[in-house]
Amino acid sequence: MSSLFPKEFKTAISNLSSAEKDKLIFRLLKKDLVLANRLSFELVNTDTVEEQREKVKKRLAGRIDIVTQNFYSPGYLNWDVREMSGTINEHVSITKDKYGEISLNLFLLNKLLAQNNTNISSSTYDKAVKFCTAVIARTFKILLLIKKMHEDYFIEFKTDLETLGKLIGNNPFLLRTAIHNGLDTNWLLSGNIPDNIEQIHKQLRQNGFLR
Repeated sequence: MSSLFPKEFKTAISNLSSAEKDKLIFRLLKKDLVLANRLSFELVNTDTVEEQREKVKKRLAGRIDIVTQNFYSPGYLNWDVREMSGTINEHVSITKDKYGEISLNLFLLNKLLAQNNTNISSSTYDKAVKFCTAVIARTFKILLLIKKMHEDYFIEFKTDLETLGKLIGNNPFLLRTAIHNGLDTNWLLSGNIPDNIEQIHKQLRQNGFLR
């Protein structure tokens, strides 16, 4: 950071008048909406992180209901998941809610699959494979995030992980994709995530899987 912001530059910024600083800040914030939203949350918003998380959860629930009612194909469902994933990512960027990143992604997959497993399996595997691969890749991401959390938090995700394992196991397309991409559903069902999950994931990616 010191090479990006040398001492002379910092001194010059400090010597600006308050009006000039304000003008500069607002100009920069217009170019970085994530930073602007984060500052708004930290400085103005009266909601707690948990309250914000609950609002995102409700938005996801409503969106999942809509895409389920209007299901067209696994391919379109995959685009919808990307959009909803963006909602989660925005929340995490603004609030730094690492716990919410896990819980919201678990909620997204569990509710989406619970309501659409029949729709997905009614398609063909060729049409569903991209969606299924995205689900398995996101499942790996959840496991990686959990492994980075303090072990005391794990028990709070155990039930949702078991639910996800059952939903994947009950869908022949998802189970086939999980096996092909090196995801053992027993990790989810038993709650026993391998200590070397990061190395497993890295090796799979290097070998061209999860894509």
